[in-house]
Amino acid sequence: MRSGVRVGVDVGKVRIGVSRSDNHGMLATPVETVARDLAGLTDLVRIRAVVLELDAIEVIVGLPLALSGNVTASTDDAIDFAARLNRILDVPVRLVDERLSTVSAQSALRASGRSTKTHRPVIDQVAATIILQHALDSERASGRPPGSPVEPTERP
Repeated sequence: MRSGVRVGVDVGKVRIGVSRSDNHGMLATPVETVARDLAGLTDLVRIRAVVLELDAIEVIVGLPLALSGNVTASTDDAIDFAARLNRILDVPVRLVDERLSTVSAQSALRASGRSTKTHRPVIDQVAATIILQHALDSERASGRPPGSPVEPTERP
């Protein structure tokens, strides 16, 4: 298992959940929810600041596939977001299958006694934490980085 902090990202249409791992890559924890900025770059800039602040070695972005494994509009959105993030970071960005992460996050919050109304602000953080924890567990089991890398493109 590689050492170093990883940052997990759950891309939504309105909000983006952000999580982090410990330096040993054992445990993922929530960090914050970032407002999605479809018209600008403030969301990307904020996530970049988190990556730099934590001195992260990579970013894991959830890839929302349909249960059948097919690509959806959300899949394309996450791939585009990951590619844009990749262009402004100096660390690798990887895409990891996130099927059912939001459902799992909702179940976990309900089980903790939070109502739908009160868990809305943190649901994306919890989903990002689930995605990142899955990626960490996958790497620990296989000995290989999880998911697939976002291909490097020219930096702006």
